[in-house]
Amino acid sequence: MLAEAALFAATLAVSTTRNAGAVHYSVKLWSRAHRCRAAWLEHETRTKDFILKKMATLEKRRTAVVLGSGLLRDVPIRQLADAFDRVILYDIAHLASVRLMLKLGKYRNVSCVERDVSGYDALKHGRELRPLAFLEDIPDLDFVVSPNLLSQLGTGAEHRLKKERDPMPEDTVARILAAHWQGLTALPASICLVTDVSYAVTDRTGKTLSEVDLLHGVALPPPTESWLWPVSPIGEESREHAFVHRVIAV
Repeated sequence: MLAEAALFAATLAVSTTRNAGAVHYSVKLWSRAHRCRAAWLEHETRTKDFILKKMATLEKRRTAVVLGSGLLRDVPIRQLADAFDRVILYDIAHLASVRLMLKLGKYRNVSCVERDVSGYDALKHGRELRPLAFLEDIPDLDFVVSPNLLSQLGTGAEHRLKKERDPMPEDTVARILAAHWQGLTALPASICLVTDVSYAVTDRTGKTLSEVDLLHGVALPPPTESWLWPVSPIGEESREHAFVHRVIAV
């Protein structure tokens, strides 16, 4: 708890947006990632490997963008920094620990930008839903990575709908998810999407008790790769149940 409190304070102090809710979520994710590091290792490794496979196909390597860069545990940041002229990390909050790691690692061509890429506020205020349109202003953009972000955009939208109770379209979550994929495909750059698309609640024997669609019916192309990610092993949220997510890479 003391480590979480210190990280929260340090992150809020260096944040440009000072979004306490976003910082709190990021700190909680940091804490869970540490507790579940063994269970998450294969997923993080496969995510990084898939990004590198996509990167290997590129002819030009000027600017790379990572959307929802988070803890960088699933992002091959060293390889991206070595391969590209510059790398821009976008997230709603960048932990102070991540900023320090980048500074100590002398990632001089890597920058952190705080930005909400969900598009929720555009819907809220009746504006056009083009959450990734800002990327069109990067003239030398060659590679855009969305690693394990898409479903979180939906979860974040669901939380805001419950908390804020503003008049919003009934299909808000699905529209936000669809707009992210559509925004990626509209870019004049190579794209890489890794996302969990559903999760299953399983018991101690591995039997599936229920399943939940994380994409709210939004269709994505057939995946190049797919695997399971034990986001919440038995003992993390429940003594009897695990929450296992299905991940696809496109």
